[in-house]
Amino acid sequence: QLQLVESGGALVQAGGSLRLSCAASGLSFSRYAMAWFRQAPGKEREFVAAISTTGAVTSYADSVKGRFTISRDNAKNTVYLQMNSLKPEDTARYYCGGRAPLMSTEIEYKYWGQGTQVTVSS
Repeated sequence: QLQLVESGGALVQAGGSLRLSCAASGLSFSRYAMAWFRQAPGKEREFVAAISTTGAVTSYADSVKGRFTISRDNAKNTVYLQMNSLKPEDTARYYCGGRAPLMSTEIEYKYWGQGTQVTVSS
């Protein structure tokens, strides 16, 4: 089992920044590719960003490319999502997911956190 706990969500004005964190416990974190997804009310959960086990490879949705950065610290068992230039359409609940061993842009992650709410006001 891999337990995931997200934090860092908040209400922020458009153009602002936030950093989300996802702390992992349980099985060896460095074995897992990690990702961030988000889900707005009435919409399906969608891919945001993913990172490989070592952090060497990352992938982003077109809608966040150039604004968001995913990173991980395997010594701290934590994955981050730095979000800059936030827009109202970024408003959603953000979830981190873990799967072994390869990262994916699809929703096929085995382990999920409970999510953290990001609200961007215009």
